[in-house]
Amino acid sequence: MTVRPTGVRSSTRALKRNREPSGAGANCVRDKSGLRLGPSNSATGGAKVSPPSLAVTPDAMPPTLDLVLLAVKAQHTELALDRIQPRLARRGTVVSLQNGLNESVIAARVGAERTVGCLVNWAADWIAPGRIQHGGAGTFALGELDGELSPRVKELADLLSAVTPTQVSSNIQGLKWAKHVYSALLVATALVDAHVYEVVERSPEIQRMLVALVAEGMAVAEAEGVQIEAFDEFDPAWYRAGAAGDGAAVARAMAAISKFYRSHTKTKTGIWRDLAVRKRKTEVEAHVGATLARAERHGIRTPLSRRLLALIGELETGRRVMAWENLDELVALRA
Repeated sequence: MTVRPTGVRSSTRALKRNREPSGAGANCVRDKSGLRLGPSNSATGGAKVSPPSLAVTPDAMPPTLDLVLLAVKAQHTELALDRIQPRLARRGTVVSLQNGLNESVIAARVGAERTVGCLVNWAADWIAPGRIQHGGAGTFALGELDGELSPRVKELADLLSAVTPTQVSSNIQGLKWAKHVYSALLVATALVDAHVYEVVERSPEIQRMLVALVAEGMAVAEAEGVQIEAFDEFDPAWYRAGAAGDGAAVARAMAAISKFYRSHTKTKTGIWRDLAVRKRKTEVEAHVGATLARAERHGIRTPLSRRLLALIGELETGRRVMAWENLDELVALRA
């Protein structure tokens, strides 16, 4: 999470808040190394992107904040807000740089008028304390929850463009939901120890199942009144057509994902990394659980999403191992 004390307008004075209990990340950024960003094969550990001494643990955050860029995992959102809410300035802003539907959680705590949504589709991985791997380019878009093209989001876009080109959207909810429903497919690729492109190229049966999985989430979004938008490797039109039996649309959808991930350094998901490398609980329960709760309210059946959540839960607790057979279970459920 990045925070800015009240009155500080320069992005170079942002404070990095580390959520590791040990404070290891904060300690690394505070020492002479700073925060380093680079490719995984960088011999130097990447370029320094922040000076030392600007990292703090939660207890050392300033008393008043006017801007928070929230980047914790979805399941840690409420805990982070416990620290943010009392410090957030009356006209302060929290920007959710998260996957999932966390804007509604944030708005419930600090108010919709102090919440800004953001689609993050460029890739990165935590490699070690103070070291981040940039995994590939992708859409970065900001927007007010009500769709207003406000001066605030334009100013934020200018600020964040120092990192990567940043768009302003009048339908950030449609973009966030698009990434959310598409992410179910990416979660499914973590059921096996394989690159994302290997999964989507595996077989027509797996491809059709993945399209059906995304279509479940799209039905929920539509029931919520959200107009899902296309971005990068995802176009909802392909999935609507594919779910209705258009084989060519299925092929287009999978080919777009394959091309996108084959061009990236990061070719496996953050969910895979949490399971296989960091050995910790993923944010799938928070993400898929949000879909399931809304589906239940609308009376929409989501058997693939429900089984996917159960499979990931078994991987998290060691009752299951990554294997192609896990995807076969979803294929059989769709049949």
